[in-house]
Amino acid sequence: MSVGAEFFKGIYKENPVFRLALGLCPTLAVSTSITNAIGMGAAVIFVLVASNTLVSFLMWLFAKTLSEEGLNSINKIRIPIFIVVIASFVTIVEMVMAAYFPALSESLGIFIPLIVVNCIILGRAEGFASKNGIFLSIVDGLGMGIGFTLALVAISFVRELLGSGQLLGAMIMGEGFKPVLLMILPPGAFLVIGLYLAGLNWIDARKKQA
Repeated sequence: MSVGAEFFKGIYKENPVFRLALGLCPTLAVSTSITNAIGMGAAVIFVLVASNTLVSFLMWLFAKTLSEEGLNSINKIRIPIFIVVIASFVTIVEMVMAAYFPALSESLGIFIPLIVVNCIILGRAEGFASKNGIFLSIVDGLGMGIGFTLALVAISFVRELLGSGQLLGAMIMGEGFKPVLLMILPPGAFLVIGLYLAGLNWIDARKKQA
């Protein structure tokens, strides 16, 4: 697979939210506003790229320096190693966000530290970074992270606009607009995700017929 295809697969073909249905817990929770979506997306992109890079490097280093017996031992504990790597970068994100973006940190709350157990992050470390070189692992992390962020923003756009009549804090729908309260609740997120999934499936069906 080319570098370009490796990057763009995370944005459309293997989009974490709309194709693989991964990371739905933070998606449902933080997609009430575009600001939250961008903040969470940026955090996930950083952790994905950083953890993919380090995991790929460590596995290359182990393969170069350890015996076959040593590699077998490492493989038995690779998941805890990956989790420690991910947790380290999540801690960095959490501390930086709390120091420089306190309002965003408070808004995202527990969902920043919960990136540690986000199946997107661990899945890319185990399924891709541990088996590929550093450069491709960085590209994979960027593609998946940007794809996740775009999905969050797309969902947040609909939920914030219909749920509050605003976008990025600016009133869009006018003073007479009556907010659709369902949109700021979890069922609203499921509804929006379902509509996006239906649209993407319709596009795929049209492409197959063409």
